[in-house]
Amino acid sequence: MEVFFYGLFMDTTVLSNNGILPLNPRTGYLNDYKLRIGKKASLIPCEGERSYGVVMTMDKEALHKLYNQPGVAEYIPEEVNVILSPTETITATCYKLPPELLSGTNESYARSLYKLSKKIGFPSEYLEKIKEMTR
Repeated sequence: MEVFFYGLFMDTTVLSNNGILPLNPRTGYLNDYKLRIGKKASLIPCEGERSYGVVMTMDKEALHKLYNQPGVAEYIPEEVNVILSPTETITATCYKLPPELLSGTNESYARSLYKLSKKIGFPSEYLEKIKEMTR
């Protein structure tokens, strides 16, 4: 199945450390969603915004195991349309935190996500939005 990651799970090393070997990673984005980093990261609906991430092909059982771990078990799967290129959009599963559980800040997470997003090569305007959450 296709999964859209927007946080530190975009790092295949993090996934492999959890015993998961994703296939076919490729970058994409969601329109009308905004990244929010509280104590945890999530995407929230926000018209006119764009959130970047990585789509990977994963085994459904491995994904279920990943999101049953402490710290991420509260995330809920949702189908989203990921834009991979001007001519290619795919449907993928994206795990998001319910808005009522999104609170606080996590500068350390934001710094790690900024470094990873820069390494992946996301647009500078998106990197600046992440950088603002490191303060």
